[in-house]
Amino acid sequence: MSESAALGDTSVLPLPPAREIPSTFIASVKSWWATGDKESASSEERLLRKLPYFRPASSPSTTPDHASPVIAQSSRVELNDPKHYLNTFAITPTAPSPEAPAPAVLLHGYGAGLGFFFQNFPALGKWAGKRGTSVYAVDWLGMGRSARVPFQVKAKREDIDGRVREAESFFVDSLEEWRRKMGLETMTLVGHSLGGYLSVAYALRYPTRVNKLILLSPAGIPRDPNSSVPSRELTDSQETGASDQDGPEPADSKRVQDLRSSQQDAQRRESRGRKVLTYLWEQGWSPFQVVRSTMFWGPMLVGKYSSRRFIGLSEDDTRAMHDYILNITLAKGSGEYCISHLLAPGAHARRPMVDRIAALKIPVTFVYGDHDWMDPEGGKESVERLRQAGNGLGRMYMIPHAGHHVYLDNPKAMNDLLVKELDRPAGSGRTSYAA
Repeated sequence: MSESAALGDTSVLPLPPAREIPSTFIASVKSWWATGDKESASSEERLLRKLPYFRPASSPSTTPDHASPVIAQSSRVELNDPKHYLNTFAITPTAPSPEAPAPAVLLHGYGAGLGFFFQNFPALGKWAGKRGTSVYAVDWLGMGRSARVPFQVKAKREDIDGRVREAESFFVDSLEEWRRKMGLETMTLVGHSLGGYLSVAYALRYPTRVNKLILLSPAGIPRDPNSSVPSRELTDSQETGASDQDGPEPADSKRVQDLRSSQQDAQRRESRGRKVLTYLWEQGWSPFQVVRSTMFWGPMLVGKYSSRRFIGLSEDDTRAMHDYILNITLAKGSGEYCISHLLAPGAHARRPMVDRIAALKIPVTFVYGDHDWMDPEGGKESVERLRQAGNGLGRMYMIPHAGHHVYLDNPKAMNDLLVKELDRPAGSGRTSYAA
């Protein structure tokens, strides 16, 4: 039985199933030819329709709102520039509470999109209905299915501060425009990878608008040298073995050191091919630019990544994720070109957040996978710097059986932690990092 039928709503038009991941050149050509705005929208909707309370814009629902504690919808939120808009997914309560906590806003990582959080939406939707608040997921400007506007940095190459400021502003200012358009006073930002870095940048620029930060394997935190291995994003398989018994673990010194040791081993073992990938990343080449340049071969290249990276998902979910990633990858290049301005060789920030984060007076939670490729040392030091600045609301956790995409690799443990942190009062608790 479909999700719509389960609610007694038969008015929703069915979507065709996701295409098979191409294994031949002919299939790759057909897949390449089918991509575009319409297929991109369908690929995202296919993931969102897994929620029984999702209301597709193309098929107005006949089910009354009160039939569910929440409803979910997608929309384009227009910004001040008529060509700028942010693709937005919203889960809103049908009975809002006057004592509701700040809404949660999920922000994806580099070159990804809001659909990556599809396994987290059910738990967050339940939380939204229970607390009478909203949950949003937003595609950064120039990424996902948001407007693919030209990305330009006018600062000279040697003006590092200027380049960083312009690149951060491209994303941070558009998020602030979005907040005003949505009428939100404050938000809890849940950012993954580059989305975590940009969430901190937003909180530093607009401190009164952020209730708390939950940073999932955030990029750009530690100084160089660090043990991050960015090429593993393209070569690692998905971590498997997660179970319902898994739970988040406080990130003590031993866990942090064990993870860093495994990362350092991976750095030493990097093959020549991986070093080429790392070199291209360091020089500002977008991996999506490389895929687009292969044209007809692109779907096969993305398929190799999808088959390996999402091996822990069901066959249908793997195909759906592949179709989604393919469509946002082949879209016009835009925000992805920020990478060389924000990150220096070695994938560390040109202006590391560990040196800036002490200015924050809000709860900040760092989360890493126990097989992450992102160096956790920056999170550990950030929690300590917050404490030294008088903010004892920093915390750090490890998620078992999870890599960089902690929310996908072990959604049960991640969802439990998200709800726990969202429910934590902004002024409660103390630094949670065991030395």
